[in-house]
Amino acid sequence: MATARQFEDLNVWQDARLLVAAVYSAAKQRALNQDVGLRDQIRRATVSTISNIAEGFERGTRKELVQFLNIAKGSNGEVRSQLHAALNQKYISEKEFANLRESAPTLSKKPAAFIRYLESYAGSSRMKKPTQGADNLQPSTSNLQR
Repeated sequence: MATARQFEDLNVWQDARLLVAAVYSAAKQRALNQDVGLRDQIRRATVSTISNIAEGFERGTRKELVQFLNIAKGSNGEVRSQLHAALNQKYISEKEFANLRESAPTLSKKPAAFIRYLESYAGSSRMKKPTQGADNLQPSTSNLQR
């Protein structure tokens, strides 16, 4: 497995970022946009997913990363449930639901696989941090869209 120097390098974070964009796009539709409660909750849940992945990584310990990946999985489950609510209220079409729903399970499987990897890794409990200059702290712009 390649070493991630920043959370933006993590495939699971990149996938979560794409889901955030898709959910925000869907939330702009008139019907869902008018249900302020559901619209805001599904947005918060998607942002929570991506934010917990980043926060866990930045904490610097394997134990905390695993903890925050589990929280991200929970937030992603909330997103999937809210997508069903949006479909039931006909705020989104069956096709849009299917597209969004297809992305969400990946965000449960990838963190789970990453957690298994982290828990099986026999190294120290502290993750390696970049030792080079501040240029490592800059987010990569080459993977903004896949």
